[in-house]
Amino acid sequence: MILETERLYLREMNQNDFQALCKTLQDDEAMYAYEGAFSNAEVQEWLDRQISRYQKWSFGLWAVILKETDTMIGQCGLTMQPWKNEEVLEIGYLFERSYWHRGYATEAAKACKQYAFETLKSDEVCSIIRDTNIPSQNVAIRNGMAIKDSWTKHYRGVDMPHYRYAAYRR
Repeated sequence: MILETERLYLREMNQNDFQALCKTLQDDEAMYAYEGAFSNAEVQEWLDRQISRYQKWSFGLWAVILKETDTMIGQCGLTMQPWKNEEVLEIGYLFERSYWHRGYATEAAKACKQYAFETLKSDEVCSIIRDTNIPSQNVAIRNGMAIKDSWTKHYRGVDMPHYRYAAYRR
């Protein structure tokens, strides 16, 4: 276990999490900010990337486990992401649709922000969010972040405007 909150715990993902990961990454609605669902190969690539991140940085997107049922309901964690001409520490989150609007993303994101500031001693952490993804923007706001700047990313042949929400260590 990496982090624990009142209702959740976060841990490193492993190959056994593939099917649970598919429930989110292969859901068109959950993945609208990525222009649609992933194939099995893309889900595997995503999982492999997280495992590589754990080895390289000791963090990545972690499995979010609901304590009450010991069920993986999504993922949340820290990654290094390209932003304009630099790399930034980002809190990312993706959850199964059946767990949306229950405060789980906010609860997990707040724990990740605390981890970034207290454990990693980062001065800044951000969330990079597509301009059309209002629910994720609201999670960032509830996590004490505000829009710092914007940039258009190119993904799957589509221009996607994004906002970078940021918070700073006090």
